[in-house]
Amino acid sequence: MSRFVLFAGLPYRVKCVYNAAMSDSKRIALFPGAFDPMTNGHVDVIRRGVKLFDELVVGVGENPEKTALLAQTERVEIIREVVGDEAGVRIEAFRGLTVDFARQIGATAILRGIRNLSDLQFEFQVGLTNRVVANVETVFIMTNPEYAFTSSSLIKQIARQGGDVSALVPAAALPHLSPLAGNGNDSGLDEGD
Repeated sequence: MSRFVLFAGLPYRVKCVYNAAMSDSKRIALFPGAFDPMTNGHVDVIRRGVKLFDELVVGVGENPEKTALLAQTERVEIIREVVGDEAGVRIEAFRGLTVDFARQIGATAILRGIRNLSDLQFEFQVGLTNRVVANVETVFIMTNPEYAFTSSSLIKQIARQGGDVSALVPAAALPHLSPLAGNGNDSGLDEGD
């Protein structure tokens, strides 16, 4: 069976393959990220992504190239409060390579949210590498347009300047961001999420 999909506004024919061997195994996906802080865009990807798999593990990682605003335990706590009761969602903290954690939990796919062409370009390269290095597929889900501009870095910057971020993050994240208000210090801000 083949279907048409749009990629960069152009139609492409893709072959849809059903693997009978996979039907007996549990389809586990990993949605990894720093979630520093969790955004409404993250929540949207989780709630839509869990419908594609038997189980979606939200992996709260540590990125050694970034200075975290919130401790990993705080980020896990926020995510559990927001989506912990969703059927098929499990939240776990991890350290090290994402592909190693994916193997550890038995994930056959890594779920990634795509906001724009820059995200796609970066995630495409990482996804191809993960496939070659660890035989883990990457599944992209397009962000809801209302969250396309949202990033954790932008939210931290707005919060530091005393701006209202309540429309951008779940209510559970707000108390963790309020100490930033009026700080004006951009240390720990980084490009991307």
